[in-house]
Amino acid sequence: MMKPGTLILHVAARFLVPLQMLFSIFLLLRGHDEPGGGFIAGLVASGALALYLFTFGAMMTRDLMRVDPRNLIGLGLVIAMLSTLPGWAQNEPFLTAQWWPMTLPGGTELKLSTPLIFDIGVYLTVLGTVMTMLVALTETEER
Repeated sequence: MMKPGTLILHVAARFLVPLQMLFSIFLLLRGHDEPGGGFIAGLVASGALALYLFTFGAMMTRDLMRVDPRNLIGLGLVIAMLSTLPGWAQNEPFLTAQWWPMTLPGGTELKLSTPLIFDIGVYLTVLGTVMTMLVALTETEER
């Protein structure tokens, strides 16, 4: 069994993990317009969960994730592939971006798009890949 981290690490992890996850979502959502996107956002989220993993162990991290990281890889690939279908439905070339502006209550405009759907797929794939490796390495060490 992994030796638990220090009290300072426990407190820091409980504070930093939610902040890192929020920052990863921020990077994901702004990625198709400015620097960021699914890949770097997935790495930031993986860093947050890695901190949690090294602080509390593999079992607690699996409980926090609530889904097997390998399933995230498959789900991410399916979502990324689904982002290609709206272009084909419009008789446009493969991976042609489609935009759907929506007005929210209060007059704020939200732009949903196929690049965002693709980035979400990349995000989940990167997160699942990194966490699969880290959890596997940590579980091997815990035995």
